[in-house]
Amino acid sequence: MISENATMSPSETPIEGVDLSKWYGEVIGVNKITLSIGPGVTGLLGPNGAGKTTLLNLITGQLRPSQGRIGVFGKNPWGNSSVHRFLGYCPDIDSFYRGMNGFEFLRAMLCLSGFSGGAARKRSIAALETVGLTEQAKKKIGAYSKGMRQRLKLAQSIAHDPEIIVLDEPLNGMDPLGRKQTIDLIRDFGRQGKTVVVSSHILHEIEAMTNTIVVMNNGKILAEGNVHEVRELLDQFPRKVLIACDKPRQLSAKLIECEDVVSVRLEKESQELLIETIKPDVFFDRLPDVILSNKIEVESLTSPDDNVEAVFKYLVEEKRR
Repeated sequence: MISENATMSPSETPIEGVDLSKWYGEVIGVNKITLSIGPGVTGLLGPNGAGKTTLLNLITGQLRPSQGRIGVFGKNPWGNSSVHRFLGYCPDIDSFYRGMNGFEFLRAMLCLSGFSGGAARKRSIAALETVGLTEQAKKKIGAYSKGMRQRLKLAQSIAHDPEIIVLDEPLNGMDPLGRKQTIDLIRDFGRQGKTVVVSSHILHEIEAMTNTIVVMNNGKILAEGNVHEVRELLDQFPRKVLIACDKPRQLSAKLIECEDVVSVRLEKESQELLIETIKPDVFFDRLPDVILSNKIEVESLTSPDDNVEAVFKYLVEEKRR
């Protein structure tokens, strides 16, 4: 039976990888990564195929390294149950017993992990409350929405109160309110001193959780450190902004007068304005005044570059120079 007071040595680094590689035949998932992750929230950014999930599976002991080593509090997580009890993992895919309700699923997972029936029941109730699923606790998982299933996966990852929480794209499928609540919860975990690794492909979501990021592409780490430093890299090349409004030509005439605006083009099919700016912060600060003063109604505003793909494109190009 699991001791509820068991702890790992605080003197060891929570997560440390040295020359870490994992390949599947001729396909490389992770390529000679060296990194160290301490307490707090660390954002792992990367497009599909970047190696994020492979790295998370190595950290959680679901994969064995092909080369190099990975340490969790100084111990190898592969096949090591003494490490697994201190890890919480929220996968990007669903794997439920859909005939169970949320409470039954959590209780079963905790019992399989070695908790007594009473402790499993208590922890299940607490975890469901933490993620906002108390009212849906007795509802069959098969009837859960995508957002509810995401919350349940998050609940099972924290129910045993792990010191390291690994979250693979936890916000996928959540509505705006669910996203905000989950982001706040992840930030709280970091403030509590837990080590949280959360993957995403959307830059502003990671910015809302943490200032610390690791940027991956093609199995390698392209950059790591403060998210604002990556923002500064992004601001060194023109950013694109798409605006759909009722007076595109009038807005275009006003924006092209601004020094930070490089170009403005009307997309024929969508009738959206495609704007390039070299100072996005200045642009977005000014935009509301321009819209209001000219009585323009905006239907949508998006930034194709305001995601991690833009970071990769720029960083990869810089590496090649």
